[in-house]
Amino acid sequence: MVGRLRLWSGYVLFFYVVTHLLNHTLGLISLRILEAGRHWFVLMWHNPIGQTVLYGALFGHFFLALWSLYRRRALKLSSWEWTQWILGGLIIPLGAIHVVGTRLAHELYGVEPGYPWVLGSLVAGDWTGIVRQFGLPLVVWLHACIGLHFAWRLRPWYRTWLPLLYAIALLVPVGGIAGAAIALRDVADLAQQPGFLANLFERAHVPTQEGIANLYAISRNLQIGALVLLVGVLSARPLRDLWERRAGVVRLDYDERRSVAQPTGLTILEMSRVAGIPHASVCGGRGRCSTCRVRIGGQDRAKLPAASPDEQKVLARVGAPANVRLACQLRPPPGHYRVTPLLPASAGPVEAYRRQPQAHGGEHYVAILFADIRGFTSISEGKLPYDVVFLLNRYFRATGQAIEAAGGRLDKFIGDGVMAIFGLTSEPQAACRQALDAARRMGDALSDLNEAMSGDIDQPLRIGIGLHSGPTIVGEMGYARATHLTAIGDTVNIASRLETLTKEFTAELVVSQELLDRAGADLSAYESHDVEIRGRQGRLTVRAVKKVSELTALS
Repeated sequence: MVGRLRLWSGYVLFFYVVTHLLNHTLGLISLRILEAGRHWFVLMWHNPIGQTVLYGALFGHFFLALWSLYRRRALKLSSWEWTQWILGGLIIPLGAIHVVGTRLAHELYGVEPGYPWVLGSLVAGDWTGIVRQFGLPLVVWLHACIGLHFAWRLRPWYRTWLPLLYAIALLVPVGGIAGAAIALRDVADLAQQPGFLANLFERAHVPTQEGIANLYAISRNLQIGALVLLVGVLSARPLRDLWERRAGVVRLDYDERRSVAQPTGLTILEMSRVAGIPHASVCGGRGRCSTCRVRIGGQDRAKLPAASPDEQKVLARVGAPANVRLACQLRPPPGHYRVTPLLPASAGPVEAYRRQPQAHGGEHYVAILFADIRGFTSISEGKLPYDVVFLLNRYFRATGQAIEAAGGRLDKFIGDGVMAIFGLTSEPQAACRQALDAARRMGDALSDLNEAMSGDIDQPLRIGIGLHSGPTIVGEMGYARATHLTAIGDTVNIASRLETLTKEFTAELVVSQELLDRAGADLSAYESHDVEIRGRQGRLTVRAVKKVSELTALS
């Protein structure tokens, strides 16, 4: 909830900054248009509702940021997070004098806080005022854009809209700063006229020197107050740690060689960071991305608190089982736990999107397809490497489209072979029917490919397909970036063996009777064989289909 409030207060402040910069952009036209545009800006924000929303968001965002800093157990941040925090800290000294010199000056001394007063005071002052005034929108804009990037980069639409967002992120501040700069130049030119600035300040109701000194004192006090709050938050952190150590210690075992012992109150992600153990966290520990999720066990697992509604929502999105939690949200009570991060530390935004529910591992009844090009070695002999790659890619595209059209999932390409899985999201009968349909579609696709490439290959391509169904272990397997959803077990081995038997039976398809019975398909017109499978007890009944294109469409 705190994170959401901080985000939405940021949205309000960002919208305010956008409207302010768009108003500045009118300075590219003229000073008169610039001031006329301010009328609509004031109408939007300088009313009871606008003021309440704006200042509520401003103070809320500031104090929520301090609370977030207090809650952090380790200040081991990424370079982007440090950049955002530093920019946020710079906003206070840069913005305090601007807010006091405009809004508060209006309330205390009746100053008309329009562009003439601000631009005139910059012309009358020294260069530091200009640097401070023009640096403020740039610092605020960069701080906001970094925050929006981290908030949005996990959304499915973000990559699609990224070019437009980049354009907006560039054009709005450039237009605003350029408009303000041209307006400042125009005022500086007009200030060459005798009495211009004196008349301008008189119409703006500029306070006396004593009043101006008072405004500067208020600005300094605000900056000192913010600094005191920041120092107080940083000082409270070690005191909090000492207090929480009295409540007990949490011990985490990551593997046989890595263990962490920390006081109660830290999240698992914070413990990883304190111990220097790499841990994925695309969203920075805000509970949005799920990349920090861990499988948790151990003798004290029953002590863990239940997941919050926000954590449950993220876990449900990735189909996580009961023993998987978000490391950034789980604060274990004192005890001994075993923790296994489920994603590599280098995981990026792509891994945060919705994934197959089977990714965490489980047993599923699926149909497996293996296919291989017959005699590809002789076909590729004498061809240039480019031609071989081109031919394989055409074949892979044809077979891949056929498998996906039938409802299957391409698992992997192995040399000139392919493996596919059916039934990850469907019932066993439908999975077996999809596998048979995929085999038929692959035969048709191969015929079309042979016809299209008849002038490029000396002999038509021939394939052998093996189909079998049964229970398998399905889950994400591999290491680092080579991790993907796959299936292992006897069913996979048998399907691979049936594919090799196509050579022995001179057939394009060898399918197990187990799969045919599940699919409700009658292939009694085709040859039947009882075969022995290495590592399997008993014989397996299969059907051999000479031409896979002879199969009728199954649904």
